[in-house]
Amino acid sequence: MKSALVTGAAGFIANRIVHQLLESGVEVVGLDNINDAYDKRIKDHRIAQLAGRENYTFYEADIENLYDLKPIFEKHSFDVIFNLAARAGVRYSIENPHVYMSSNAQGALNILEMMRSHEIPRLILASTSSLYAGHAMPFREDLPVEHPLSPYAASKKAAEVMCYTYHHLFQIDVRILRYFTVYGPAGRPDMAPFRFIKWIQEGTPITVFGDGTQTRDFTYVDDIASGTLLAAKPLEGGKPQHTVINLGGGKKPIALLDFIHMIEDRLGKKAELVFKEMSSSEMIDTAADIRKAKEVLGWEPQFDLEEGLDRTVAWYLENLEWASRVEL
Repeated sequence: MKSALVTGAAGFIANRIVHQLLESGVEVVGLDNINDAYDKRIKDHRIAQLAGRENYTFYEADIENLYDLKPIFEKHSFDVIFNLAARAGVRYSIENPHVYMSSNAQGALNILEMMRSHEIPRLILASTSSLYAGHAMPFREDLPVEHPLSPYAASKKAAEVMCYTYHHLFQIDVRILRYFTVYGPAGRPDMAPFRFIKWIQEGTPITVFGDGTQTRDFTYVDDIASGTLLAAKPLEGGKPQHTVINLGGGKKPIALLDFIHMIEDRLGKKAELVFKEMSSSEMIDTAADIRKAKEVLGWEPQFDLEEGLDRTVAWYLENLEWASRVEL
């Protein structure tokens, strides 16, 4: 891999992927539409971390718009495309389903069309553990994912299906990665880890949906990024494949209340909890079976939750002056 395109490059996970690609000597083009799905200050922070890096070119562009994509694909050649540009979040997708289908499904189709016309061989698509709703844990890749509980999950399923079609018709090598509850420094402010840290630090009551006993398979962002890069290497046999791989913590999931207590310990402050009814769009528990990632990619997480939270809380406190003003 000499050159790569990373979509959603101002996003939480994609930004770390760009960092790791550049550190491994890959020439990277990043694009992002820098939308207002959440406070742009955190996106500006991520962009600033990459400003001026050698072998990195950034475009403000939208995968939903073919007119944005065409000049980029005409100017650059790519060995691999990492498609992480997407609207994320379960609750917001119920209020704005059209935005999710446009970005996550139509956007994925546009990328596939550019790959077909420019003969780009390999695609890495970021997908979600939200598709495993209704199954017993731990979730395996061979489980049928036919009952998405939210427009977000449904839009990701649509992207996965379209990827299979393009693999079948045009021999595009496709790796679909289903991520499990990613957290870490400069995380999304609409997700629980950032919110909980911010609220506990400033003394704002924490809103907990459900009774707090629901569990999540938290996975540190640098582990997710390293697994994503490993997925870009040719798999055994060398022929184009279509494969789905879980990237998750792979250990016993942690209850939400226990996760909150871990943050309390690191901040030396006690949280005030406000409980609200859990939405029917939310999964109660998640846990990844990561045996396939170990066997196929040689990947497993390097950061346990203790160290990952240490780093995440430390980042927030180091950037407290501006991070505390981020709107949730």
